[in-house]
Amino acid sequence: MNFALPRVNGFLRQDEAALGEQFLEHGYVIAPVADLPALDRLRAAMAEIAARHLGLGTPQNPGALLDDIHGQVEATALNPLRMAVINGINDLPWARQVYFELARPLLETIVGNELAMQRRLNLSIQLPGDDSSLLAVHADVWDGDSPFEVVVWLPFVDCFNTKTMFLLPPDKGRAVEARMADFDGGDTDDLFTDIEDDLVWLDVPYGNVLLFNQNLMHGNRINREGGTRWTMNCRFKGLFSPYAGKRLGEFFEPITVRPASRVGMSYELPGGFVE
Repeated sequence: MNFALPRVNGFLRQDEAALGEQFLEHGYVIAPVADLPALDRLRAAMAEIAARHLGLGTPQNPGALLDDIHGQVEATALNPLRMAVINGINDLPWARQVYFELARPLLETIVGNELAMQRRLNLSIQLPGDDSSLLAVHADVWDGDSPFEVVVWLPFVDCFNTKTMFLLPPDKGRAVEARMADFDGGDTDDLFTDIEDDLVWLDVPYGNVLLFNQNLMHGNRINREGGTRWTMNCRFKGLFSPYAGKRLGEFFEPITVRPASRVGMSYELPGGFVE
């Protein structure tokens, strides 16, 4: 069911309203991370885990190691590397909080200040010329995700051109969804060919973070650039907004529950009241 979006009211600060309108119009926002040294720390941990898995020495330049990792690993050995790194990062007790803090200003403006966060961070590694790590055009909400979720997408190398992800803007997406029956019997390549000219390839340099609307069509293609793509992604949503297939306590975890909500969730009327 589609609802008309309410107009921004005067209770929002001007900067909040502007950022919100940007998100609604384009389907995404890109901004510098809130704490660059914290991002550097997370990247250094990632590079160290990768180097240890590959039997390399301690990396002196974490960014260069990640960008050039295709010189150290074949595509056939990529998934064991990815699993070693993502398990290692998720084992760090500080990693998820750092990830949240990097995007916190965007999240609190776009989503709210009482949030649920995905319990595990995800990692994507895309070697140049490798067709084994492709994400066909899709919208996450088509596969059972709540339309209230957003994705925080964080690069650990400069991401541009085919080394990044693509997204179909909201206005173009609505037009395509209105004629989805035209693609019945086809495949995702047919859909990609149809929308290719309208796609936006998101330029996200290291030190920036992307927050995007996962209800929109998005994906990636073969990385034709010279370096390897390393990106993490994690879902966030308003704690009290509707859930879908990914449930609270299973996939999501509350992270910023405010005192009034804690009081309300724990309150029980004393005996003797008639409901």
